[in-house]
Amino acid sequence: MKAKYLDPDTLSKLGPLDVVTRQVVEGIRIGMHKSPVRGISTEFSAYRQYVPGDQIRHIDWKLYARTQRPFIKLFDAETNFISNLLLDASSSMTFKSGGISKLEYAKYMAASLAYLIVDQRDSAGVGIFDGELRNYVEPKSTMGILADISREMEKVDPQPRTDIAGLLHEFAGRMKRRGMVMIFSDLLDNTEDFIKGIGHLRYRGHNVTVFHILDPHEIEFPLNGVWRFEGLEDDGELVTQPARVRAAYLKELEEFIGTIRSACMKNAADYVLVNTAEPIESVLSSYLLQRTAAAKNR
Repeated sequence: MKAKYLDPDTLSKLGPLDVVTRQVVEGIRIGMHKSPVRGISTEFSAYRQYVPGDQIRHIDWKLYARTQRPFIKLFDAETNFISNLLLDASSSMTFKSGGISKLEYAKYMAASLAYLIVDQRDSAGVGIFDGELRNYVEPKSTMGILADISREMEKVDPQPRTDIAGLLHEFAGRMKRRGMVMIFSDLLDNTEDFIKGIGHLRYRGHNVTVFHILDPHEIEFPLNGVWRFEGLEDDGELVTQPARVRAAYLKELEEFIGTIRSACMKNAADYVLVNTAEPIESVLSSYLLQRTAAAKNR
């Protein structure tokens, strides 16, 4: 019996990024029973959330009465949305406990979502960053953009520093039309500044999704014996027995994830915790179905 989803380690052995992307997208379509994959841009089909500066006369008051949230009716010229997918290529993203790193996993996710977005005749672009924006592929709605995105992702050269917050503020100003920003990162940066960046994007009216990419060893910390940990972003070394610090580590991780999730919820941004041991198609199918369900219930 053919597996419904491909194992992440299997995907990493299939070849070039564009080949893997097509395999992932096919898996998503199978996982969603071949139904139209419309989950990404559903909420852009007729409305967007009100932001300061919008004309009050465009608010749909009937929708407000049902949801207690103000939404603006979109005109036809606004319904095609622009999405920027922001890929963290800092050194910490190169960590892996198995056959696939957080960075490679994030590449597959971003490229697959770009494929789905363009396939819906919307526009997708990609920003690759560490301490600054390294490469940027301007959003386009033609299939040719996918080759450009794959090419830029293939030549990523991870650097030992991260500044997610600075990048989010930059894109809040860069995006002239309201659209979507998807972030693919392990979020190992200043959490308070990152949250402010999310708030800035939401204030400007952009929809935000945070894909929090973590390795299973980071999530479970299943190590025994004596280990030497080497910092991937110039953080030095630490020799310790993981069993002695596991409880404290897991508590810190739970608080860290809780802080990010709560901040996203407060800012009406989507938060998706991603374990790189899970099939990518499964993670993306679940995300798309949740977005579709949320739009229907609005």
